[in-house]
Amino acid sequence: MNLSNYTLFSSGLKGAEASFGETAEKLGINEVVYSFDGHKLTRDKNVVILKKEQLERGDISMELASRMLNRTYYETDKIRKVLQTIFHMVNSGHQVFVIGAIQEDDSVKGGTGWAVELAKMFNRPLHVFDQPKKKWFTWKNGWQEDSPRIEYDTFVGSGTRYLSDAGREAIEKLFEDSFGDKI
Repeated sequence: MNLSNYTLFSSGLKGAEASFGETAEKLGINEVVYSFDGHKLTRDKNVVILKKEQLERGDISMELASRMLNRTYYETDKIRKVLQTIFHMVNSGHQVFVIGAIQEDDSVKGGTGWAVELAKMFNRPLHVFDQPKKKWFTWKNGWQEDSPRIEYDTFVGSGTRYLSDAGREAIEKLFEDSFGDKI
């Protein structure tokens, strides 16, 4: 297994995504950071700036996103671009890892929830580390406690900007459990 054959997709924001990127970089795993003009990034390595036409391929109805996530998203240009960028991340990676908080309605708190909903729609292997519960869960028509591994050469690392020590440790352990013999 050559780790340089693996690629992490994220949007390079502070918190979980920066931690996924830093950990991947230490191991020699490729990283692609999707963004758009004017978006402030924490990680700026291998950035792909999505142009208007590319962003539009990930366009969704703000009403649909609001309904699926049980939240209100107002028609703002920045929120739309963020959701469009998340589409490109999930569309590019075969397996999806998220750090966040699973809510009672099975959605995940915050904008991170859109990556989760897209992963469900695209039938991607989906894993969420629930920071409050300090446990990993895998989606199988419902959340089931699990100990996931990176099993595909393209994967998404997304999640909260408010990364806890437990979340950071979960990311490091994920890579260690997946590639321990290569570290």
